[in-house]
Amino acid sequence: MLSKQPASSKNGSLIITVEGSQSERNIPRSNVTSWTKLVLDMHPPGTSIRTVTCSYCNVEQPPRAKHCHDCDRCVLQFDHHCVWLGVCIGWGNHCRFWWYIFEETALCIWTGILYITYLKANISRAWLKDVIMILLLVTLSIALIFLLLLLIFHSYLILTNQTTYELIRRRRIPYLRAIPERVYPFSKGVCRNLYSFCCARSSIYSLERLPTAMELEDKSRPYTCLEFLTCRCC
Repeated sequence: MLSKQPASSKNGSLIITVEGSQSERNIPRSNVTSWTKLVLDMHPPGTSIRTVTCSYCNVEQPPRAKHCHDCDRCVLQFDHHCVWLGVCIGWGNHCRFWWYIFEETALCIWTGILYITYLKANISRAWLKDVIMILLLVTLSIALIFLLLLLIFHSYLILTNQTTYELIRRRRIPYLRAIPERVYPFSKGVCRNLYSFCCARSSIYSLERLPTAMELEDKSRPYTCLEFLTCRCC
């Protein structure tokens, strides 16, 4: 999450790393100027500070951050606000959200197997109970389809290093408008995307800069068979 302080943690600071740089920058609470400069460096040249400043929180947003009106705060790497859990999904909890969907899907499959096993063993007995079980199985099947689609969708987002907000509102995000639809500007390759998603430390946030025109051209070029064999896509 973003607060009025540019970065915060238990000891008053958050380690901010810049993608493509070997250095790590430890930004204290009071050093707002350093945070502003760092955020502007992440956006395309010529971006004004007014453009990247949240009108609600009055804090400079790095790329991929967005203000959530439900939570009334800015969220790093904003994905969506989950009405079922009552929290924003973004940096720090997106991985746990994926595992939550996975566990719910596995639970639905296991419950469906139990229902079917019961119906096979007791189909000729109390018919009223069988009707209720069949109705429950139909409801469970609908829930399972929804969960499977949600799991597949978020798995796709993880592999391409995208968020739900970026995918749906791409043409409304200023720094993504000029990038072609099939180009994933923040993708580092499937394996590195998975590693960043699953193994990222909660005390470190890596600011992801926008790719240059040459990098975008390289990302938009289709992979050849040789590049697949040499794992260039990873």
